[in-house]
Amino acid sequence: MFAELNSILNSSPESFKQGEFILVSDRQTDASFLIHHFLSFYLRGCKVCFLGLVQSFSHYSAVSQRLGVSLNQAREKGQLVFLEGLKESLGVLLQGDTSNGTPALDFLRDPSSGLRGLYDFVHGNIRGSEGRAEDWGPPVLMVDDLSVVLSLGVSVGAVLDFSHYCRATFCSELQGTMVILVRCEAEEEEEESDEGSERLQRGLTHQCSLTLQVQGLPTGYCRDIHGEVEVCWRGRCDGLQIQRKLFQYKVCDKGTLFFARGTSSAVL
Repeated sequence: MFAELNSILNSSPESFKQGEFILVSDRQTDASFLIHHFLSFYLRGCKVCFLGLVQSFSHYSAVSQRLGVSLNQAREKGQLVFLEGLKESLGVLLQGDTSNGTPALDFLRDPSSGLRGLYDFVHGNIRGSEGRAEDWGPPVLMVDDLSVVLSLGVSVGAVLDFSHYCRATFCSELQGTMVILVRCEAEEEEEESDEGSERLQRGLTHQCSLTLQVQGLPTGYCRDIHGEVEVCWRGRCDGLQIQRKLFQYKVCDKGTLFFARGTSSAVL
């Protein structure tokens, strides 16, 4: 958990906005450090449903351990529900009998079916824990990263439908939180496509209330500053930008440092 980022967002594990949809995106760099921050942040008091579509559980566990949170303990006591996409997908793809496997990943067999199975997994796990709601704060859904399903044949429209229904459940009905990471392709790679990550990012931006866009430095590589984070607060109803701030950051072994743009001596 990064104290400087908490200060920027005016939040703490004891006091944070409910009903928030946070969209994290990156371009030609890696915004995973923000996912690790939010995971350790919300596990200090909330029940978390984490859809890990690109990394193993052990990867997140090792990073969270350095941030002072044990994912194993959280999962054992029912506070963390973790879908390990890489591991589960092997069972789905290698399963000769389509009646077996994980329904949450049905889109691997038939991308045209959309993400209904994934939503049912999320909905079922959160609804199944309502009897213990007094143990934790509002539920949190985290996805790393949602854009990967586009490369598996799922349409942008189906992904936006998934996020819309999840937002209705988590943010509106349960007053919980969503944190979703998407990766944007380089402009020259994506071209003019109606099914690319750029369109997905634009669609999710209209749904969210807070965006954190991570990108490399426009001046190129720097040893002391790793990139920039643009933070935009948006209206929850219309998605229009209300406030925007730009920060530079440096990822360290046990945290991340943030600087208001122009205040670091490393980059002018």
